[in-house]
Amino acid sequence: MPERTYTATVGSQTTELPVVQITPDLAIALLICVDHGIAFSERAGQELAELLAPAEPEVVVSVATMGIPLAIEVTRALGLDDYVILHKTPKIHLGDTYVEPVRSITTGRDQTLRMDPARAGSVRGRRVAVVDDVISTGGSLNAALNLLRRVGAEPVVVGAFLTEGEQWRATLGRDAGIVKVLGKIPLFRVAEDGLLSEDWGEGPASQ
Repeated sequence: MPERTYTATVGSQTTELPVVQITPDLAIALLICVDHGIAFSERAGQELAELLAPAEPEVVVSVATMGIPLAIEVTRALGLDDYVILHKTPKIHLGDTYVEPVRSITTGRDQTLRMDPARAGSVRGRRVAVVDDVISTGGSLNAALNLLRRVGAEPVVVGAFLTEGEQWRATLGRDAGIVKVLGKIPLFRVAEDGLLSEDWGEGPASQ
């Protein structure tokens, strides 16, 4: 597939994203927020926080590692002083007390989402904003919401820089109604000749 980029609008900013083929017939525009600099994440975090603020969250939660800069910026913009990070990589301090299976479109394999038991008290009984850079299939986000609710947290709003396609709505069900985003991008279908077509629909059910 020839090299291609996609111009994405993220709130008041625009950025060129590389289009990366992940299966023989599917490609995605890849947003890696740590590659876009501090100013980009700071402004996007402030604009996303404005969308989340009416839900009155008390703590921000995101998923390592790409969600860490976003969690920091949104937490700061909301005037809060704490955030909690969920992990997909096993670490000795995480254990198996709070775990949830997950599959991401960018990894294509089964993983396990974990919360540090020492941080459970930071979300239990509190209003939580869950933030992520991109919502695609909704699998990672759904796992995070399930895990938080089992810990006793109350997810009241979800924020993301971008949504990708529309399959995430079916995955999240009623939780799709609490999602706030700064922009939308399509998935890309790859034809046999390598040409791409934008897919704004439900996306691949297998992912």
